Amino acid sequence: MQDETKLIKQAVRGDTRALSELLRQHYSFLYQYVLKVTMNKSRAEDVTQETMLKAIEKIATFRGKAKFTTWLITIASRIIIDRIRRSELERHWLKEEQSLRSIRYDTLQRGEEWTEALQALGQLNSDIRIPVLLKYYYGYAQEEISLMLDIPVGTVKSRLHNGLKQLRKELTEHEEA
Repeated sequence: MQDETKLIKQAVRGDTRALSELLRQHYSFLYQYVLKVTMNKSRAEDVTQETMLKAIEKIATFRGKAKFTTWLITIASRIIIDRIRRSELERHWLKEEQSLRSIRYDTLQRGEEWTEALQALGQLNSDIRIPVLLKYYYGYAQEEISLMLDIPVGTVKSRLHNGLKQLRKELTEHEEA
């Protein structure tokens, strides 16, 4: 352990050989942790490599308040959480995009018109689209929308403002094209 403490101090001061040795010593431990979390060999390899790169970039910030392995696990865990969030957002976006195409197809199959306004509305995030629909299509007041969605009136106003702004932008881009 004394050897590790010495390596850490040298690495924090910028000694690349010490840092290299330190990371080499902990690579297997870190990989095993990430493998257990991800349950995917390929992802575990990617996250471990990314963690090592982040550790190289941030070694000067290591203060020794926790063990070095704890610091590495913290970095890896944050990377994993970020990847999960990103993946969930991408899946959510793909689902919405597929749903929009499906609705458009059904509308056109029934011989109804699919307007540019509907297309632009479909491009809005659902947290903005819902207040816009409730206000401008269904005629609810901002206070009612606030109660329905359990968000402050100020948030409703902000989302309505942003929604209209995005719709105008989408629709003017279509007109110019």
